[in-house]
Amino acid sequence: MTPIRTLLPALVASLLVTGCTGKPPAAAADARDADEKATPAATAPDTRDIPVIQEAFLTPMTPADNIDSPASWTTPEGQRWLIATAKATDRLVVYDGQTGAHLREVGTTGEGAGQFKRPNGIAVVDDMVFIVERDNHRVQVLSLPDFAPVLTFAAEQLQKPYGLWVNKTDAGYQVYVTDAYMAGEDAQGEDILPPLDQLDERVWRFDVARNVAALSAKVGGNFGDASPEGALRVVESIWGDPANDRLLIAEEDETYANELKVYDLAGKYAGKTIGRDVFKAQSEGIMLKTCADGSGWWLTTEQGKGRTVFHLFDRKTLAHTGAVTGAKVANTDGIWLDASASERFPDGVLYAVHDDQGVVALDWRDISKSLQLPACQTP
Repeated sequence: MTPIRTLLPALVASLLVTGCTGKPPAAAADARDADEKATPAATAPDTRDIPVIQEAFLTPMTPADNIDSPASWTTPEGQRWLIATAKATDRLVVYDGQTGAHLREVGTTGEGAGQFKRPNGIAVVDDMVFIVERDNHRVQVLSLPDFAPVLTFAAEQLQKPYGLWVNKTDAGYQVYVTDAYMAGEDAQGEDILPPLDQLDERVWRFDVARNVAALSAKVGGNFGDASPEGALRVVESIWGDPANDRLLIAEEDETYANELKVYDLAGKYAGKTIGRDVFKAQSEGIMLKTCADGSGWWLTTEQGKGRTVFHLFDRKTLAHTGAVTGAKVANTDGIWLDASASERFPDGVLYAVHDDQGVVALDWRDISKSLQLPACQTP
């Protein structure tokens, strides 16, 4: 997503349209994302000396797909699948997670089960893949390995969803979904940001129960701080850390700041942001590397058009640990950390979208060595 140009006259007009409901109207579906509609904020040349890691692989580049976010799953036979959302072609693209080779596509355009409209955020938990569809304004769940439709939910609540995080619990799953609804467009076609007091539904939580035969979902609540410091202006990426009662949510309104907002799992702003002092471009994908002793690192993405920088923050203190970049990877939207051991990646691997056209793999051993991180035993 991207900079928002908020013009006072257009905002006033939008508020008149909103009327007494107190909520902005749902935005009409648009083939483009916000960051494809507006000019990025000007930035100074990036001269930082950041360790460079050679990518383990780059998948085939398919510009027509507009790849957004990846996730991975290991089959019962031990094969790792790398699954990515393709926004422009309304499908999932499946690669070999060890080599990057293309395996297959899944899905067609539509509103039915197993069909997609602008799939964006994705997460794999257990034997299921959760997909956010922006233009069907819903979350769809498919079973693996057959990609059979299991459940759709949230269409009555969501307006313009982008990202999600799935928290596995004893009762099932808590699914947090970001919703980047706007208050319309100005005369130049730029999104109009709702006033702060209308940003209180930026994140929805849905409680998904898993029974022997089926899944069911119900609304668990929604939230969004209304203060200038805690408000979620433009949202997509979100991830959580239940052990520390923490959510990180990327603020993607570059006209305000490049940073991550810290919330708790109940949806309360924790009064803290991170990244503003080190991010030089839009904040994007978020993941968490956890260690058996309770330590670990947040992995976050600085979406530079010329190169992507991955910043690490201490899991507990949120202090900045360091940053790395790839030799090729740039303009990254989503990322996915697979911490499980494999022959190719014995200490895990970070997958990152490359320039909307494919996905790269970064070996965790290379990240750890570059930043001289202590050993991390997977829980």
